[in-house]
Amino acid sequence: MLKRYLALAAVLLAFGFGLHKAWQRPAPAFGFRIPVPEAAPAQPVAAAKKPLTRKQYRELLAEKQRAARGRYASHLASSRLHAQTHASSLIELKDGRIRAFWFTGSREGASDVTINSALFDPAKGEWSDEHVVVDRKGTQRALHRYVAKLGNPVVGRAADGSLQLFYVTVSLGGWAGSSITVMRSTDEGANWSAPRRLITSPFINISTLVKGAPFLYADGSMGLPVYHEFVSKFAEMLHLDASGNVIDKQRLARAGQGTLQPVVMVRNENEALVLTRYSGKDNPHLARSLRSEDGGKSWGKVEKSSFPNPDAALSGITLPDGRMLAVLNHLEQGRDSLSLMLSEDGGQDWKELHRLEEMRVVRDKNLDEKQCLHIVEELLQNSDRRLAHAPAATLKEYVESAKARVRADGGCGFEFSYPYLIQAGNGDIHLSYTWNRVFIKHVTFDQTWLRKRLNKESYALGH
Repeated sequence: MLKRYLALAAVLLAFGFGLHKAWQRPAPAFGFRIPVPEAAPAQPVAAAKKPLTRKQYRELLAEKQRAARGRYASHLASSRLHAQTHASSLIELKDGRIRAFWFTGSREGASDVTINSALFDPAKGEWSDEHVVVDRKGTQRALHRYVAKLGNPVVGRAADGSLQLFYVTVSLGGWAGSSITVMRSTDEGANWSAPRRLITSPFINISTLVKGAPFLYADGSMGLPVYHEFVSKFAEMLHLDASGNVIDKQRLARAGQGTLQPVVMVRNENEALVLTRYSGKDNPHLARSLRSEDGGKSWGKVEKSSFPNPDAALSGITLPDGRMLAVLNHLEQGRDSLSLMLSEDGGQDWKELHRLEEMRVVRDKNLDEKQCLHIVEELLQNSDRRLAHAPAATLKEYVESAKARVRADGGCGFEFSYPYLIQAGNGDIHLSYTWNRVFIKHVTFDQTWLRKRLNKESYALGH
């Protein structure tokens, strides 16, 4: 009997080694690609204009005053009511519009969850109605395997200009049993290829999840930050070739258990900072960070960041001047406060630049349903100007949609989580995040608003 087991073990080892060798590919090239903003189209010479009327002059003056103050606006990107909605991502399209993705259904992990999308038109300041991109059954048919649930869509642009949409699929068990599925679009997300499963492991190919934004290496290959949750939890990096196949996988969290949902912030061709959610047990509960100084060929040791993390996702970008912005729950516990953070020293130290959401004040308040829903109504009106002027019946429907989550435990609890941050080619910053698990909220601000916040921060610090 022992010989039989030994023989079986030898066969399995040989099989695993063979798969491993077969999966190996030539070592990839490294070095980060720095995005180059497209030049603004030349403006035609303006024709002679008629003198302005008094009304036109007042409107032009008001517009100039608004421009001098800077632009900061918020909207609800999702439009479906009475559903749970979570985990958004953003991409700028070639025409300047912003496309968002998220998952939505009766509850997280339910069989009716779909990956949805909507379009934001910056010129109008409006979102389109959302539509379904892919559902569980369609994914199941394409993969020729049972799919129990979908989650976490993340979009990136490949070197050839196509969009790549990555999302999580689970066949058995919880999120720890997940794998990544990808679709490709050559028409800016209007149509998509059939889903296919990424092979991230030569053997079982499970427990790989995605949340952070993809980026490009110098040779046009793509980096996809991912994380592992089966048995132990740690961050990884997938390296994809031009066809979207995995050519390399690196474990980022060297001796860094509990590092999840890595976010890569490229500083230059050689340097990048990774921020990660922390799910470990150390106190105080701080996010983790690590760096690469050789274009992603290797990653340094995991270090404690200077800000807390309540086991929640975060997001960040590097601005053209080298400063960094991050959005996160600046708390050790809870997700009822969301902050825009600034680092001026490459991610060593962070300061709060702006409080995006703040509802900690109601944590210990014994609010009844009427009081709680009045707060929800005010928050919704402040989140989207359309609701500020909507008919009472429409506003009531939105409040009722949020009620199931906000009043889930009989109290009055709020959640602002899973931020996703990008900078558009014109310099505008776009942020999306989960609003109480019922809507995706979108915040956008321009460079004037940001400069004013930066100047205010510098003045406060005595710079």
